[in-house]
Amino acid sequence: MAKQNRGPYILAAGAATQLLTGIPAAWGVFQRPVMQGYGLSRGQAMLAFALLVAAYGVGCAAGGLLQDQRGPRVAGLWGTGLLAGGFFAAALVPPGNAALFLLAYSLPAGLGSAFLAPAVMACAQKWYRKKKGWATGVTGVAMGLSGAFYTLFVRLVGERWGIRICFAALGAVMLVVCGSGAAILQDPPQTGQTRPLQGLDHTQMLRTRQYKLCAVAVALSAPPVLLFSPEIFSIATERGLPESAAPFSIVLGSAASAAGRLLCPAGSDRLGRKRVLYGVYLGLAAGSVAFAFAREWWVLAAYATLTFFYSGGAAVQPAFNSDLFGLRHAGVNYGFLALGMSGGSLLSYLGSQALPLEARHGLAVGCALVGLVCVRLVKPLPQS
Repeated sequence: MAKQNRGPYILAAGAATQLLTGIPAAWGVFQRPVMQGYGLSRGQAMLAFALLVAAYGVGCAAGGLLQDQRGPRVAGLWGTGLLAGGFFAAALVPPGNAALFLLAYSLPAGLGSAFLAPAVMACAQKWYRKKKGWATGVTGVAMGLSGAFYTLFVRLVGERWGIRICFAALGAVMLVVCGSGAAILQDPPQTGQTRPLQGLDHTQMLRTRQYKLCAVAVALSAPPVLLFSPEIFSIATERGLPESAAPFSIVLGSAASAAGRLLCPAGSDRLGRKRVLYGVYLGLAAGSVAFAFAREWWVLAAYATLTFFYSGGAAVQPAFNSDLFGLRHAGVNYGFLALGMSGGSLLSYLGSQALPLEARHGLAVGCALVGLVCVRLVKPLPQS
């Protein structure tokens, strides 16, 4: 009977783990120290970020497969090893070796974060079948707060002892916190009174029109934030924000992200997934327009709007995915849906390198509106 009451422990373990997996949202605080400490150019630092997010998308699929076969605990422990290992390895990379930094840090850190994400979200949803959005949101709040945590950590440790010591210290924290959280994860026990989980496996899901539309929508939700987040410090200062206040863009964006990850999926339990996703993509489009014209402190408000809706959409998608394709293979199915993040990351990187800032704003608005159309076209699967 005790195992039946493990839901709150699963949520707490998932939240502790997710606090350290939101590296993509916090990359703005790493970009400048990484460029200075490792001798990377702007383009190389942007590529490190893009590869991190792309590895996250691919890793969600691989981690989901592992979670489906071996359970959330095994997937979470593998994710912990990769994530912490990437940070430990980054501490040893010599200056001026961009290729080694990409291989030693971006790939394992992105993969490790991704192994942890499906394990946590799928496990939480299985414990709270009737409140899947709420359960996803509770664990997602911590991921939203990653930006504030990393901003504080980098300023306290990185500015005093350097980015390499900072990376090594973060690796140690991840090993303890994520490892402990992953060790607690387990799927709920099946009893004679528990209805068996139903749903398509990933090979069936990948053939559906619904999956293709959802994956494209996920990809198109990324550019409104990822086109700008690595350089948000410099964008804020160029638009009149005092340089001492620029880090607040990450902190405020982190708070907005946490709010989005809680409110949007919880609201979708009552209002419906698609209605909330319509609001998400409209919010991304409106926020992108506001961000294009924002100056001084309004830059923070516009950027926080973007992070609220981007993170809110990312938290609704796992529940939307399990509504469409079932809970039985929720981890691996969400992992394949997250491949859209890899596409969105690549699009954002190419846009950031090829387009001036003004044109990037137009691309962000266009992506949000096309993403809205994709969600609108998603229909429920026919009942067999």
